[in-house]
Amino acid sequence: MPAQAEVVDVIARLALFADLSTAQLEGVAHVFEEAFFADGTRVLRQGLTGSGLYVILDGEAAIQVDGVERSTLGRGEFFGEISCLLDEPPVADIVAHGPLRCLVLPRPQVQPFLTAYPIVMFRMLQAEARKLRNTTKWLE
Repeated sequence: MPAQAEVVDVIARLALFADLSTAQLEGVAHVFEEAFFADGTRVLRQGLTGSGLYVILDGEAAIQVDGVERSTLGRGEFFGEISCLLDEPPVADIVAHGPLRCLVLPRPQVQPFLTAYPIVMFRMLQAEARKLRNTTKWLE
């Protein structure tokens, strides 16, 4: 299966892109780049400029704040969006736990992408609301 078709097949099963048509999924596969990270690779660095929006296709990544692991992200989850949306450095390190395969959208392309695909923006907003709710419960 060609790489592009395989990416379309994978992202079609992710909640973030679940509402897109096949043509839209193909468009998404064209704007995102694929990136691979080895175990232990620091994908984003706390306090440094964020480089884009990452969507995990395969593998897991740890969220570390000041060297302390706070959570783990897996297939279909995303990171880097806060830095892109607020134009601020990441507040955490994101470290690959084993081999990690992601789709990456460079920071300058995030806003145009989200406005072109408002349903993806809505799905992302829902995910952010869940994170906020869970964090709020954790702080209680």
